Amino acid sequence: MKKTMSLIAMMAAAASSPALAHSEGDIIVRAGAAYVSPNDSSDKILNSQDEFSIDSDTQLGLTVGYMITDNFSVELLAATPFKHAISTSFGNLGDIGETKHLPPTLMVQYYFGTKDSKFRPYVGAGINYTTFFDEELNSNAQANGLSDLRLEDSWGLAANVGADYEVYDNWYVNGSIWYADIDTEASYKVGTDEHKTDVSIDPWVFMIAVGYSF
Repeated sequence: MKKTMSLIAMMAAAASSPALAHSEGDIIVRAGAAYVSPNDSSDKILNSQDEFSIDSDTQLGLTVGYMITDNFSVELLAATPFKHAISTSFGNLGDIGETKHLPPTLMVQYYFGTKDSKFRPYVGAGINYTTFFDEELNSNAQANGLSDLRLEDSWGLAANVGADYEVYDNWYVNGSIWYADIDTEASYKVGTDEHKTDVSIDPWVFMIAVGYSF
């Protein structure tokens, strides 16, 4: 009987204890909407005053983090492929095609507060790798002699700020802003002549997510 009462007391104490938010050894998984807004610019095209431009896109964003201590973590950002229209004012072409990219980003982050805090803002810095694929030129571009568009993959620095708020045991709402230094080289042909243009995409990424730690 005493053993049974002791077990019940231990279970009651565990149930009444506050959940620890983001403590050493925790794995934090988040999923939500990630909006990429390029802060783009490029070298001038064919000695003109015109540049390439990349539009915005929204996809499913995913992050997985591991708490090294109660305050430091490593985190990987991933997403479903972003799809961007490419345009230029060169020759009044407008939209000329599209590309897709994946931007895996590895961060080291510092969480403010303590493991008992329901609200945990954080800052981070790390490395971004962006791979481009499925580059396509539309019929408008092809009719004007453009072909063979390729975008070179990119390595660059990244930074972010964000915050988690615990709404239920181990469940969180999250908001974060990311910046990535993404520079690529666009290669393409005009007629039979091959050309290359440096393009800086340097996007801001805004993410709203739901998270769970275990």
